Amino acid sequence: MTKKRTKPIPVIDIFAGPGGLGEGFSSYKAKDCSIPFQVGLSIECDKFAHETLLLRKFFKKLVENGKSANYYSFLRNDISKEKLFAYHKEEYDRSKEEAYLATLGKTPEGDIDKKIKKVLNKNKDWILIGGPPCKAFSVVARSRRGGIDPSDPNVNLYLEYLKILHKFSPSVFILENVRGLLSSKVNNKNMFDEIVSHLKSPANILEGQKRISKKSRSRSHRYRIVSLVEKPEKKNLFSPTEYEPSDFLIHCEKYGIPQARPRVILMGIRENIHGEPLQLKPGKHINVIQALDDLPKLRSGLSKGSDSCELWKTALKKGRAMPWFHELKKKDILVYDLVDRVLNNPSRPSNNRGAEFISVEKNIALGNHPFFNWVKDKKVFGVCNHSTRGHITNDIYRYVFASCFSEIYKKSPKLNDFPKSLLPKHQNIKEAIKGGMFSDRFRVQLKDKPSTTITSHISKDGHYYIHYDPSQCRSLTVREAARLQTFPDNYFFCGPRTSQYTQVGNAVPPFLANQIAEIVFKLLNRQV
Repeated sequence: MTKKRTKPIPVIDIFAGPGGLGEGFSSYKAKDCSIPFQVGLSIECDKFAHETLLLRKFFKKLVENGKSANYYSFLRNDISKEKLFAYHKEEYDRSKEEAYLATLGKTPEGDIDKKIKKVLNKNKDWILIGGPPCKAFSVVARSRRGGIDPSDPNVNLYLEYLKILHKFSPSVFILENVRGLLSSKVNNKNMFDEIVSHLKSPANILEGQKRISKKSRSRSHRYRIVSLVEKPEKKNLFSPTEYEPSDFLIHCEKYGIPQARPRVILMGIRENIHGEPLQLKPGKHINVIQALDDLPKLRSGLSKGSDSCELWKTALKKGRAMPWFHELKKKDILVYDLVDRVLNNPSRPSNNRGAEFISVEKNIALGNHPFFNWVKDKKVFGVCNHSTRGHITNDIYRYVFASCFSEIYKKSPKLNDFPKSLLPKHQNIKEAIKGGMFSDRFRVQLKDKPSTTITSHISKDGHYYIHYDPSQCRSLTVREAARLQTFPDNYFFCGPRTSQYTQVGNAVPPFLANQIAEIVFKLLNRQV
């Protein structure tokens, strides 16, 4: 008979961001409805992401103690965050212990080690999760810089991961990164093969860099590196694993995430943990309109000069007198007719440009897919972090054109589909029109498909994240991006809106992390 675990399995979350991976693990419920994982420490260096982490941990503790009513009052702006924390000082103090504002590689290792030791409390079974910052490996970033700069500190941040693996030997680790890692090279070395080799035996590389002693090395564990989507099969005699590199690429849209998000995710299993893990089970696709259509409709804002609903409507109507509009009539009459209807009679959304909280009297039932049960919370009675950005008028016209084009042709337009007089006056626009990079710099999120990858670039502008509804003439809000990333509706993002976008874009989809948590739990439960 299998023994039952009596204590939660500790989880340490490093490079935590706003807590996407941690949310998936901390929300996982076993069949008996118990919560088997406890994220005892989340380490993050960004001030605002740390604030989001702290608030989320605080909320979890309130729920655990049956005291969540004041949290929902905070979401509805009935009480301030300061008063909320003051009302529940015990839960707040515990949350501060678990959400650690620190920079791996800069904060003294001894301080971090003390925190980890306290959480683990000599427990040998625990989980390490996290994704070292991946900007250096991004394909887009590499193309802009002409390759990877070996001196970029982000290139070697995975060594901080190795240190913790070596010192504390988790039972299992989950490491996430961008698809570009698979093809990244530094000094003619394939970074993916190198990182996998180091993860298999952390002591080897650390000793080579004189970071650890031989005595310490002898106590270090080795790891099997496995895929979460493919079974092991020795396909390449020169590969450091029993897998091809592509076997570690997870296409999130296949697993119930309303977003085409390819990510490299490695699962490491300590050498004394036996058995093979299960793989993720493909689920029913969720498209953009299914994920977002219940959210309140909003208008875009005018970024220059005064802004009001009337001024916004006036600006839209003026578009019909612009050269690009008349050019469009000759270029594409179908798109022209739809654009004409939108500009001639702009809608007036009842919630205007939105707010950090919009009250909604009745929760709309979205469907019975697990995604909907995951994101919805009947206690919120509204929507958080749902406000629109201001855009220059010409960009609003571009958004109207692009969304109308996608409505007609079921695809997002390329730059050569635009009326020439509507194109931005960028230096590289001619190359882009000819088929160069960024020919799709105005990208509509098509309503009948999963969205494109939500990245931190969404914080800079909304051009890649245009709402599918032409009448709203805008880019996605933080809440819409968070929905596509599968953050629950009661997840509040702290800081300025730019930071909120960055937090959402950098995160691992919590709903995917929750499915990974199930695989980890079932593997470890067989060891009891």
